[in-house]
Amino acid sequence: MNTAWMETADLAASRGALGAGLVVAGVVVLALLIGMFVFGSRRVRNSTVRRPGPEEQPRMPEGGPVRETRERREPDEVPRSGERLLPHELKGHGNSGSRTSASQERPRWDEGGSGAFGSGGPGGR
Repeated sequence: MNTAWMETADLAASRGALGAGLVVAGVVVLALLIGMFVFGSRRVRNSTVRRPGPEEQPRMPEGGPVRETRERREPDEVPRSGERLLPHELKGHGNSGSRTSASQERPRWDEGGSGAFGSGGPGGR
């Protein structure tokens, strides 16, 4: 009977050693991960682009600040011809151009209209 108890004790001791080895290995891996993070963050912080000096800062234009221009625009007409036009054949290379409108009045909705299609709001005629 003593031998059976000793075998059980040896088995338990080997399991304990295995568990302690896993804990030590986990602590080593965790320490390596933390060390790599600290090393990487220092390297990134040291390699960042330097800040621009006062002479490299943006300056206001000579004529003062740029202002917003409000105007009504209308699209340029597409040239009518007998053949199909491809985008590269259009003026502006396919980008629709525009010009200043003759009337600069802002379009308004009819008085009493809601302005939205099918809204069914009050004031509809």
